[in-house]
Amino acid sequence: MSNSLLSEFKTRFKAALVRAFGEEFAEYDPAVMAAKDLRFGDYQCNAALGLAKQLKRKPRDIATEIVAHLQIDDIGEPASIDGPGFINVRLKTSYLETQLTTIQPDDRLGITKLDRPERIIVDFSSPNIAKEMHVGHLRSTIIGDCIARILEFQGHDVLRLNHVGDWGTQFGMLITYLKTAYPDALNQADVLALGDLVEFYKAAKKKFDEDPEFKETARQAVVGLQSGDEEARLAWKLLCEQSRREFQKIYDALDIKLQERGESFYNSLLPDVVQDLTQAGLVEENDGALCVFLEGFTNKAGDPLPLIVQKSNGGYNYATTDLAALRYRINQDQVDRIIYVTDAGQSDHFAQVFQVANRAGWLPESVKITHVPFGLVLGEDGKKLKTRSGETVKLKELLQEAIARANADLDARDPDYDADYQKEVATTIGLDAVKYADLAQNRTSNYAFSYDKMLALQGNTAPYLLYAYVRVRGISRKGDIDFEQFNHASEQTEPRSIQLTEATEINLAKHLVQLAETIEAVADELMPNRLCQYLFELSQKFNQFYDQCPVLQGSEQERFSRLSLCNITAKTLKLGLNLLGLKVLERM
Repeated sequence: MSNSLLSEFKTRFKAALVRAFGEEFAEYDPAVMAAKDLRFGDYQCNAALGLAKQLKRKPRDIATEIVAHLQIDDIGEPASIDGPGFINVRLKTSYLETQLTTIQPDDRLGITKLDRPERIIVDFSSPNIAKEMHVGHLRSTIIGDCIARILEFQGHDVLRLNHVGDWGTQFGMLITYLKTAYPDALNQADVLALGDLVEFYKAAKKKFDEDPEFKETARQAVVGLQSGDEEARLAWKLLCEQSRREFQKIYDALDIKLQERGESFYNSLLPDVVQDLTQAGLVEENDGALCVFLEGFTNKAGDPLPLIVQKSNGGYNYATTDLAALRYRINQDQVDRIIYVTDAGQSDHFAQVFQVANRAGWLPESVKITHVPFGLVLGEDGKKLKTRSGETVKLKELLQEAIARANADLDARDPDYDADYQKEVATTIGLDAVKYADLAQNRTSNYAFSYDKMLALQGNTAPYLLYAYVRVRGISRKGDIDFEQFNHASEQTEPRSIQLTEATEINLAKHLVQLAETIEAVADELMPNRLCQYLFELSQKFNQFYDQCPVLQGSEQERFSRLSLCNITAKTLKLGLNLLGLKVLERM
């Protein structure tokens, strides 16, 4: 049996197509999906409608032929045909009972790792040195982390890369300014906080824009840095270390694991990028700059747009670095897949970089590269989220505010809460709420940031899911139940099996066995909101079951079966939330 029921039904229907119409249909997509209307079944096959023209037969006749050759007796009831030729199948209750009994002891809930894992790079977060992480880094950081967790769970070898902005003009500008404003920062560690460094950066940028002499000195400082000047390198290293320590505090709070490999890592490779593009005949000179003119990208006059790979002053830019990084990842890291998680505003940039790499012959067919774009975080007024003074919201302050609000809510509900545990609970709720509110959105859309909505105990929120988990754990405490006994029920002298009799039990069971296909879908589409929706619906179905089916009362078999459903629900919630990067609580 496949991990995913959806994959299994696709395999069964594909086999039925071959038996009915011949081997030429072995690779035909049987168009199987989870049913949208559960009144007709649990899964639906729409292959008959797509085959009507090809086979020159009525869709319903084709559907009848497919059903006649369909073998699903072990997992489904006999298939039915509705409308013009929709084939519907309903899972057997006995199959559900067997599956749940089998997966209950397994922390992975029966989901095995892939037979052929890939080496995958997930490039995410990527803040800039000498700047504080802000709300714009939130989405890349937690979407990238979630995608990495899902792929790691499947068994892939995932390299989580943090492509920090640690090179370029800003360092010449900052070093030049600090030489006179705060020279100690350039030769001693820890004399500046990152917040102070940011203020100095703003002052340096202002002077760079207004003072031609300062601008030229700053540019020469960049040349010194690039050529290995010892003093400049020491200053650069101190600035990077100071920023890196502050970034790490946020990564630790959010439980994010990353390997830093910044822009500077690829610096020595940039001349080869330009040389090889030139040898490939792709480079043209334009106003002193070396460019690759792009196909499908034009300016207002309709002329091809250039991608600059070397500036007129001999310097390089983001595109050159990204091309060097792409080549390094393919040739040295030996990856099968590269995933870039950045805002939608960079979609054209990556399309252009990918096009140039492809035209240069650097992209083998075996390597898949994907840009995963996301929208903006907006305020509740629908405008870009800013502070009252009009500045971008700092990520550190946003997270602290979420924790403070969760703490105030706990105070209001129970003033006698244990202080130490309250701190742990408030931190978990606050950070989970921020993460989940973001991940629950379709990532391609903008979304309005609201503390009140994300911390609400009702609706598709982290607190609602956490409460569903806590409710199950509360059942075990109330009934003095050790769920570990249920995990090993099949090892007892008389193995215990789950039996489902009530409609809400069966509905919950059907949802529980669909976890594998949900994880498959997220890994394929790179849409974490699919998992959020699954967990939200799981919580709803569990609450319906719990409200209608007494768990601790009833016969011994009923008690075992219903406690088992509670146990598997808790394990599924915990696993799903962990894959999103969220922690659970045993009490709230």
